[in-house]
Amino acid sequence: MTTPPFLRARSPEHKERRRQDILRAAAELGRRDGVRPVTLTDIAAGAGVHKSAVLRYFASREAVFLLLTAEGWQDWADAVGEALRGPEDPRTVATALAATLGDRPLFCDLLGHAQLNLERGVTRQQVRDFKVTTLDAVDRVARALTTALPWMDRGQAVDMIAATTAMAAQQWQTSNPPETLARLYAEDPLLAHMASEFVPRLARLVTLLLTGASATSRGEA
Repeated sequence: MTTPPFLRARSPEHKERRRQDILRAAAELGRRDGVRPVTLTDIAAGAGVHKSAVLRYFASREAVFLLLTAEGWQDWADAVGEALRGPEDPRTVATALAATLGDRPLFCDLLGHAQLNLERGVTRQQVRDFKVTTLDAVDRVARALTTALPWMDRGQAVDMIAATTAMAAQQWQTSNPPETLARLYAEDPLLAHMASEFVPRLARLVTLLLTGASATSRGEA
């Protein structure tokens, strides 16, 4: 395979296009192969540039994927806001949260890597920028939840978002195992339950949490 000729981006528009090309390549690789194995070299090849060109925009693969995680939070907040526009029952809200996450496989994968790996491979300022963007998204999702479930206060909504995304991160890995584990689950009846479908199981788990929170709010627990 020949190496593409290096052409430095000079105009602001060209620089922004190259930056977006890099993010797009990383996102495509992450969706195809999972986030864990993707390297900066892979991203450069996917974007059609040298690795040195990627380093002009992002100091590490972690910086690329952390920005994609921040974008994922904002995109998910948009989707939840569209899905929850008025009062709903806990099961309907749980289904909406699970479905909107299921529609965003890269975001679900990234959720499991953000605190463990991505935040540790970037600068303090980059972590702060990520946190600020995430907090804005959390605030918007919390508002959607308290609109859909009027008995829920903001603190409960934030806790529910934390629990839902933590479960999504774990369940995504379980529901999308590597080929060797997928074969094991298929061949071993004792482990067959591990191969659960992501959205239905997440919806069941979130329903349990919301139902319990509702009962507690009404003083039934």
